[in-house]
Amino acid sequence: MKDEEAALICKAIGDLNRLQIVQLLTQGERCACDILERFSITQPTLSHHMKILCAINLVQARKEGKWCHYSLNCEKFKEFKEYIGKLVCC
Repeated sequence: MKDEEAALICKAIGDLNRLQIVQLLTQGERCACDILERFSITQPTLSHHMKILCAINLVQARKEGKWCHYSLNCEKFKEFKEYIGKLVCC
């Protein structure tokens, strides 16, 4: 993973709602309606957060009927974890 990519992910998950959405998605795919129930945000606000997470390829979206289902891009998440894991304190 390039430094620029990691910086974009850090910036995106620097928002508390987006960080909590990512934490939720580590448990598996979620419908937008399920995410909305867990957070005190509006549907347009959720769409904004998901657009940011999808733009950096950390989250994937799948349309089913009128709802979007979101899941973590496990490959990108693993790359980010490996990148962070290489940062050590001497």
